[in-house]
Amino acid sequence: MLKVFMVEDKFEILDNLRNSIDWEANGYELCGEASDGELAFPLIQKLRPDILITDTTMPFMDGISLSRLVKKEMPWIEIIILSDEEKFEYAREGIRLGVAQYLLKPISGSELLAELDALGQKIMKHRQEREIIEGYQIGRRHFSRKLLTGSVSTAELLEDARQLGVELSAMWYNIILMTTQHPYSVSGEYVDCSQKMKELLQQWSVENQGHLLVFDRDLEGHILIFQGDSREELEYLQNDCMNLLKEHFTSGGRTYYFGGIGTPVNRLGKLPESFERASRAFSRRYFVSESQILDSEKLAFGTYANSKTIDIGSISPKQIDRGKIREFLKVGNVEETKYFVEEFLQGISDSDALKSDIFRQYIILDTYFCVVDFLENLQIERDGITLPDISSDMLQNVNGRVEKYLEDMIGKALEMREKAAGNRYGDILDEVMCYIDENYADEELSLNSAASHVNFSPNHLSAIFSQHTGQTFIKYLTDIRMNKAKELLRCTGKKSSVISAEVGYKDPHYFSFLFKKTQGMTPTQFRRGKSVEDNS
Repeated sequence: MLKVFMVEDKFEILDNLRNSIDWEANGYELCGEASDGELAFPLIQKLRPDILITDTTMPFMDGISLSRLVKKEMPWIEIIILSDEEKFEYAREGIRLGVAQYLLKPISGSELLAELDALGQKIMKHRQEREIIEGYQIGRRHFSRKLLTGSVSTAELLEDARQLGVELSAMWYNIILMTTQHPYSVSGEYVDCSQKMKELLQQWSVENQGHLLVFDRDLEGHILIFQGDSREELEYLQNDCMNLLKEHFTSGGRTYYFGGIGTPVNRLGKLPESFERASRAFSRRYFVSESQILDSEKLAFGTYANSKTIDIGSISPKQIDRGKIREFLKVGNVEETKYFVEEFLQGISDSDALKSDIFRQYIILDTYFCVVDFLENLQIERDGITLPDISSDMLQNVNGRVEKYLEDMIGKALEMREKAAGNRYGDILDEVMCYIDENYADEELSLNSAASHVNFSPNHLSAIFSQHTGQTFIKYLTDIRMNKAKELLRCTGKKSSVISAEVGYKDPHYFSFLFKKTQGMTPTQFRRGKSVEDNS
């Protein structure tokens, strides 16, 4: 049921419009009224109607000013402006603001209802389009995860690609990870720069006949998968694309960018290898401040030599950047811990520092105290963070042992940070689920409106919701609506079209389609007690 809010300073006109339409019978809820824009705006912020009907000339705040505020904060609300006079400047400003209709008074209830129904169809169409887009974006996210982890067979990858309309047919592949924000930066320009990078990549892909797939990585930037018929063509394509990005982001001002190039592979099943190498190169962004695009094949990831006597006094404290560890503990990802530790130790091992047993012990102790201090500042118990027996022979003459200890300690601390954050997100998710339970019958309910309700970005809420519930927002909402629909089908004699509206679907045909898709049978078959097996 769509919610309507009316603003009119003349009581007789407001009373006439209120009583001339059977709101509920026509699928609307008159959720609020006000006599001027100043009184209306806080109510609109709270009630969040689907449609606003407002007069133009009112005391304190006129309809145009109110519409300007509403469209700025709640752009999805459709607005109908009513006016006593046909003023061109009002109509022109209304069009500029995105007002749906500019109508002259007097207007009858039937005329207004016709305008409302036309807007209702528009709102429903936008909702269905939004659900399709959100579902497609979620599908791409899951697909990219499968590509990069090697968790499914090549046959399943190709089938998923076909359903998503993704072209995967090349002899060679390579992955590049790209971002326009330094991990320790708090710049508010990231969203604009990231969107510009995505536009440039899409334009380049079109011009080069789809040799590039781009997947969003939320705040971590973008995943680029290049495709070519030969290794030479692949390298030419990726170099051409990277040069385009460098040229754009280094001209006309300094914008940070960073990229990690993986290793070319000649089968889909080897893409995880390319992703791992790209991730290693990408992790170097924690250690540099300048823009770079690093090729993993040109980076040296060596092992540490055996212990030998060394003059500790020759080691400069500047080689040990504890700040990098502290910053990584704040913003790093668990998946990147291994690569971060490798890069951190790589900078020290260049001077033979790690060939000293005493120095290796010092590095472990120093990292341990960094981790403990970090957890205490977050008021997290240090349980689970254990210090190895550095007085034993375990650290001596064992390549990679220090690396393993650091990786375990830092990785565990990040897991504890994420768990604590998850607990803090628990209240947010409870509020979102409560919001869904209270508003599932609202056709306008979506990821965007839920995110707005808890003051989160849609992408952030989507990631948190999926991570902590194990299902997407759309799937959760659909399950709630379908379960309520099944209850109404079994426990009432209401028509399917009525039930459709009561569970948030104004279009009964779309409701029937979705019910059969999710439940394996039509609403009529379910009401008759038919099972899925009977229907198959």
